[in-house]
Amino acid sequence: MRLTDHITRTPFAFDTDRGAEARAAAPFASGPLAELLEGTGGSSPYLLGLIQREAGWLEGAVEDMDGALAALFEGLEEADDLPVALRQAKRRVALLTALGDLGGAWPLERVTGALTDFADVAVGLALRAAVAQEVKRGKLPGADDSAVEQAGGIAVFAMGKMGAHELNYSSDIDLICLFDETRYDRDDYHDARASLVRATRRMAATLNDLTGEGYVFRTDLRLRPDPAVTPVCMAMEAAERYYESLGRTWERAAYIKARVCAGDHAAGDRFLTALRPFVWRRHLDFAAIQDAHDMRLKIREHKGRHGRIALPGHNMKLGRGGIREIEFFTQTRQLIAGGRDPDLRVRATVEGLAQLTEKGWLPADVSEKLAEHYRAHREVEHRVQMVNDAQTHTLPEAPEGMARLACLMGVELDPWQKELRARLTEVHELTEGFFAPDARGSVETPEVFENSELPSRWPTYPCLRSSRAVEIFKRLKPEILRRLAEAARPEEALKAFDGFLSRLPAGVQVFSLLDSNAQLLDLLADIAGTSPDLAHYLARNASVFDAVIAGDFFAPWPGRAALTGALRDRLAQEPDYETRLDQARRWQKDWHFRIGVHLLRGLMETEEAGAAYADLAEAVLAALWPVVQEEFATKHGAAPGRGAVVLGMGSLGSARLHARSDLDLIVIYDPDGVEASEGRRPLPARTYYARLTQALITAMSAPMAEGRLYEVDMRLRPSGNQGPVATSLEAFTSYQRNEAWVWEHLALTRARVLTGPSALGEEVEAFRREILGQPPDRAEILTALAGMRRRIAAAKGKGDPWDAKIGRGRMQEIELLAQSASLLSGKAVRQVPRALRGAEWIDPEDRETLVAAYALCASVQTGARLLSDAALDPDRLGAGGRALMERLGGVSPFDGLLPELEQRTAAAAAILDRILPEEQGADANEG
Repeated sequence: MRLTDHITRTPFAFDTDRGAEARAAAPFASGPLAELLEGTGGSSPYLLGLIQREAGWLEGAVEDMDGALAALFEGLEEADDLPVALRQAKRRVALLTALGDLGGAWPLERVTGALTDFADVAVGLALRAAVAQEVKRGKLPGADDSAVEQAGGIAVFAMGKMGAHELNYSSDIDLICLFDETRYDRDDYHDARASLVRATRRMAATLNDLTGEGYVFRTDLRLRPDPAVTPVCMAMEAAERYYESLGRTWERAAYIKARVCAGDHAAGDRFLTALRPFVWRRHLDFAAIQDAHDMRLKIREHKGRHGRIALPGHNMKLGRGGIREIEFFTQTRQLIAGGRDPDLRVRATVEGLAQLTEKGWLPADVSEKLAEHYRAHREVEHRVQMVNDAQTHTLPEAPEGMARLACLMGVELDPWQKELRARLTEVHELTEGFFAPDARGSVETPEVFENSELPSRWPTYPCLRSSRAVEIFKRLKPEILRRLAEAARPEEALKAFDGFLSRLPAGVQVFSLLDSNAQLLDLLADIAGTSPDLAHYLARNASVFDAVIAGDFFAPWPGRAALTGALRDRLAQEPDYETRLDQARRWQKDWHFRIGVHLLRGLMETEEAGAAYADLAEAVLAALWPVVQEEFATKHGAAPGRGAVVLGMGSLGSARLHARSDLDLIVIYDPDGVEASEGRRPLPARTYYARLTQALITAMSAPMAEGRLYEVDMRLRPSGNQGPVATSLEAFTSYQRNEAWVWEHLALTRARVLTGPSALGEEVEAFRREILGQPPDRAEILTALAGMRRRIAAAKGKGDPWDAKIGRGRMQEIELLAQSASLLSGKAVRQVPRALRGAEWIDPEDRETLVAAYALCASVQTGARLLSDAALDPDRLGAGGRALMERLGGVSPFDGLLPELEQRTAAAAAILDRILPEEQGADANEG
């Protein structure tokens, strides 16, 4: 691009005589270009010197700025005297980028990008030259000229602004130099390390030393692990061990921007991949907020930047409202969630703000405002540095210095100072609330809790053992007590919260999270005021709080296909089987918790929640089944024949579960004539699929570090508890045609293929429809159903009045009738309401009575199972639990719910009594 064609602004000449000197040094310039040079040289002594020294080169460079930089970088590859050539290139890059910046021809990203590109080139050339000298002297064991290109295994990591491609105008460069120790024999390690340390020092000297030609970059190697005792170039294995065991939050934040800029890129990329778990934690890391806040305070205290914002002498980088506050704000939020969302792992600050907004972590107006201020701050920073090529971020103390700076900015002094102060103030206000929210509420205990002994116990709990946890909880406690006091039954809410706190194994992470998210305090108060059981679950699985603040927690339900795809993507990123199983459990807990919260908050009703729980279970099965098969195949080879499908039975088959449902499954396989697998340890087909199914059961139900997924019940397979857990397609079809009991055909009405080869799944479904498409004699089915009903009543008794499943006219009886209706219809309908409404042999009014009774039972069961795994006890329910049951049951007040349940189920039982034969006639078919 031609500079003259893109000039949009020009600085003023603070010193008109020096401005005239700059103009005279470049007689080729006219019009806007001459004005730009005059204003630049008249306000910056450093740039005036560059104009005078490089005018001959500048004449051509301004005609094609991009081409001039490219030619400059290319010419360095052939330089005879590299240190001199680099210093000359530095002058020319500094001059051209300054003119592009001051003239408004280049945006900030192009300015910082050009400076960073030159730094990359300079570091790479200096490193190669230093390593080449070691090779030439025979000091690098086993190396020849071919080792120079990869710098003998040294990888140079650009950190900070260089890593983010955001170098400022007069920046030093922060580098970490590590070498790949696996390139060298063990006996050569110490000689290799000594040689590479020398090369690193020589590289730094090439860049850093001030000569008659100037310097290239001030180079800082102190960001490496424990720099006081480690060499300037250390082994990657030693660095990795340090970060895993001793790495601190500021080092994690530093590696957000880390980038391999020179040397052995492949080895460097492998190191960054290995370091990823250290930088990007799997859970939402809100404890990083306090660490970042502590760092900010230390910087302010050390640099004396803790006072109010006064422009003279204000540090644009480290002072209040400065660049560092925006960077810390962005990086800390990236650290919080970047472990779960790779899209947040970007290096550049403005891009990071944009990603945080896109992912729902930051309001758009906040990110846009901070990005605007960041760009403006960086422009001021650049001009402060351009005056005398000084590595400073501090505004001038003297009025004359501020006036000069305003001239270089091309603005009037007073309005600019007012604008700058406003920007600094707004940045500070936007970021300070995130890092150091004001203490919430009064320290006084609410009157309702004054006589309670529970809060006095809290300091003895495991979660409050550390001083840091105590400090954070001290800020939280007043607000927690205030919100609990507002519950319908405060004492119950406090007791439930006490249960949550007592079971919490550690406090810093959870307290930090609550401290930074008011909505989580609301939710915790809701849960504590609704169900002690849910509070206990949270204490055992506090990481599920992560999901609440993950951006789209309260968005509409995404559906089964989206869930399956998301989990498959998550599992594909994990390297080993055990980690995948743990990741599946963590992911499932997040979504399971989401459904519960939506149900609790009224965002879902009973039917929606039932379908969502089923979607989640199916997604887990669909994503894990291929993973289980892949792991199993590593020992025993690929599945013989056509593979296997997993069928959901019962409530899972009809796509309606509750919070504590187990999964009824059948596995059907087709060896297709293949007798055995082919692998390291081949197995006969029957044994192969039996053990594969057992591996699936273990993957789903085994307790691991992240808990278990689901209990799995395989008793609905043709052999029941006898025989293999997997059934061949031939055996399944033969059994269903020739041996199945009536109850087994009833169960088949709700069977649904969940995952596995599509062709086999379609064949199984076609067979199901074929079997169920031949309606049996109605009298025979109803007689069998009557017998089943009698046997269940004899075995289970009358049941608890709050038990929505077992008892006369309750869910199990209505479901059996619906399955019978489905079987008699020949249409294989899975859903209870549809099956009942399609039974024309039942009176229409009776059908609706049965559907209504079933809906109420389902609502009671869904609510009860959300609240507890024990039988519903109204006396222990609490106000929040009662309100939930009222809403789900559609009955208010709560005291009217049980009479309504008994009335509707009694009506349903009376209908069943009329429909079903009184005399037993087919008890042999009752299974």
